[in-house]
Amino acid sequence: MTATKAARSSGSTWTRSRGSTWLRSRTGARVVGIASSIAVIALVELLIIAGAINAFVVPKPTQILLAIPRIIAEENVLHRFWQTAQEVIWASLMLAVFGIALGSLLFRFVGLRLAFEAWVGALAAAPIVLMYPLFLVIFGRSTTTIVMIGFAAGLAPVILKTLDGLSGTRKVLIDVGRSFKLSRGQQFRKVLLPAALPAVFVGLKLGLIFAMINIVGVEFLINFGGLGQLINELAERYDLPGTYGAILFVILASVLFFAVLERIERWLRPVE
Repeated sequence: MTATKAARSSGSTWTRSRGSTWLRSRTGARVVGIASSIAVIALVELLIIAGAINAFVVPKPTQILLAIPRIIAEENVLHRFWQTAQEVIWASLMLAVFGIALGSLLFRFVGLRLAFEAWVGALAAAPIVLMYPLFLVIFGRSTTTIVMIGFAAGLAPVILKTLDGLSGTRKVLIDVGRSFKLSRGQQFRKVLLPAALPAVFVGLKLGLIFAMINIVGVEFLINFGGLGQLINELAERYDLPGTYGAILFVILASVLFFAVLERIERWLRPVE
């Protein structure tokens, strides 16, 4: 009996361990995420049917799903999706180039860091989207205005996380670089930047979030551009299922950009 209980106990422990490992895997996490999303959608549907949620404010999820083919066919949503995607791509490229460069500059010159780090942190908390009239005066009612606002909104996190990543490089790695008599440029490329990549990508992801929020928000405010303009038009028509369907395309764009960013990070850090 004791041996049987021990065997059952070890078997259940192995099953729990295997299940825990599966949940921690990428596939398991995706399955749990999809199942949780379906459960939440079903719950919202039931609450709307029961009258707990006002259907004139939030349409049924089934109505939103049925509206998607209509907005694809009638509202040219795929073209608008590509417009917004292009704006996000340009803003992201500028964030990567200028954000990492400015963070490296503040790391290299301690005086500049002491003078401007607090101001950069304040910029991260500033509601950049409210400055869209100024951007309209400078760049006009154009795609450039939208891209520049997205860039300005996402710049601070990239700078700060790049600075944190470079400052947090272990001293032993720097000493190894010095022992090989690396120049400043070589030490930055071969030691500092690779060590700072995890923090840099955290900054890029945060910058991408801020950029996308502001890009879609400004498209909505100035009624120009891609998905933000479509959401504005559908909301003015009080087409609630279409409005929420267009918002789903904004979420889809966010998911795609984050997936691409994660692939780039894994490509640059193949060991991990």
